[in-house]
Amino acid sequence: MGLIYADVELFNAFDLDRAYQNHISNDEVRTLRVENILVDTGAVMLTINEPMQAHLQCRVLGKRIVELADGEQQECSIVGPIELRFKNRSSVCRAIVLPGDCEPLLGALPLEEMDVLIDPLKQRLIVHPLRPNQALIRIPSVRFPSLPADAAGPSVL
Repeated sequence: MGLIYADVELFNAFDLDRAYQNHISNDEVRTLRVENILVDTGAVMLTINEPMQAHLQCRVLGKRIVELADGEQQECSIVGPIELRFKNRSSVCRAIVLPGDCEPLLGALPLEEMDVLIDPLKQRLIVHPLRPNQALIRIPSVRFPSLPADAAGPSVL
């Protein structure tokens, strides 16, 4: 299987919220269309580069040590929230800012949230064919604790 790329849109999610509240116009929402972002299931998060961050101007939420594919470790900013859109799916996530014009990556967490799959034959990212209209989020083996009858709170009639 070769490299998989996808076309996505990135939005500064704070701007989206401000536009929703009519504090700014929709035209003022900082957005970026990314053609051919590398889909990397070995990466956990979305990664963007410094020019992308300069355009989106997302809030810096902190710094983390990241390990690159070659084993090198470096400190990078974590920014967000970013709303990522692919076809009829979206994910609100944080992103690692890589230095310079490094290639951006679409990692496993937003892929899982959007319920998308890699089509290895056509080498492309696709919306899950069994759920074309709405993403499914799997929550494996969650068991809710049993509450004593008197601790369950008021009953609804």
